[in-house]
Amino acid sequence: MLWFLLILLVFGLVFGAIARLLVPGPDPIGFGGTWLLGLVGSFVGGFLGYLIFGADFDDGPIQLAGVVGSILGSVVTLLVYNAVSDRRVVS
Repeated sequence: MLWFLLILLVFGLVFGAIARLLVPGPDPIGFGGTWLLGLVGSFVGGFLGYLIFGADFDDGPIQLAGVVGSILGSVVTLLVYNAVSDRRVVS
């Protein structure tokens, strides 16, 4: 169980950081926000992948499609967060 939580923490941080790098503009959400972004994005990407392609758990726990889906889910989550948050950009 401890390994699962550590892996979840690391992957959440990595996917959140990649999403923050891919989406232009400042995102002052911090370390915890980046982890939460990656975690929520992984669930969003996994859920969308399940809806589109169906469930297939025979290929193992870590797959390239799951990693790409997690990154895309994190990007979508960050874009939705930016759209609904009450931040105003002053130029």
